[in-house]
Amino acid sequence: MLHFHIITLFPEAIEPYLKSSILGRAQKDKKVKISFYDPKKFTRDKYGRVDRRPYGGGPGMVLEPDAMLRAAEKAVGKKRSANIFFSTDGEQFSEILAKKFSKQKDILLICGHYEGVDERVASILKAKKISMGPFVLTGGELPAAALIDAVSRFVPGVLGKAESLERSRVSSPKVYTRPEVLAWKGKKYRVPKVLLSGHHANIDAWKIGKKGGKTSK
Repeated sequence: MLHFHIITLFPEAIEPYLKSSILGRAQKDKKVKISFYDPKKFTRDKYGRVDRRPYGGGPGMVLEPDAMLRAAEKAVGKKRSANIFFSTDGEQFSEILAKKFSKQKDILLICGHYEGVDERVASILKAKKISMGPFVLTGGELPAAALIDAVSRFVPGVLGKAESLERSRVSSPKVYTRPEVLAWKGKKYRVPKVLLSGHHANIDAWKIGKKGGKTSK
């Protein structure tokens, strides 16, 4: 079983998604496990505060290292885990990384917020920096949910039989379903004939060679 450990101030931001559909079923079937750790429960501050002013000035607040490290220690202790730190200067997340991470037993996900997490956290935990793309989000919760979703698909048994077969097939960004002919505002839009042929070799060739092809009218 693959265990995801998420350090976050806002588990409610992604928990409903992680409990639904395929991921929810995967947890019930004990294929994956997801645990949350709130840094506020690990701070030494008597008021439960974990955000501090950044040294050197600048806007916003930075999450303190002590609370984050104590949360990480509670999460994985001395386990051999893959520690991930979401950062705009990290390696671009990919399908290759998702497949690689799926072979782990424990994955620690450090979700920043506000202006981020004290850099010493990533250094001490020897965390791998991961970027979900050339853009900035308000927190690491959405990247964590996306990574968990992508990685879990490679865990044996998470996808059903039909879905597993679909993952291994040649894919196309264009998909169609009933009706065969869609009438919409005086025009007719048809499913490409090759997809109705039942000829799997031709269909796969179409998917490879005609990504983004036009829909027949």
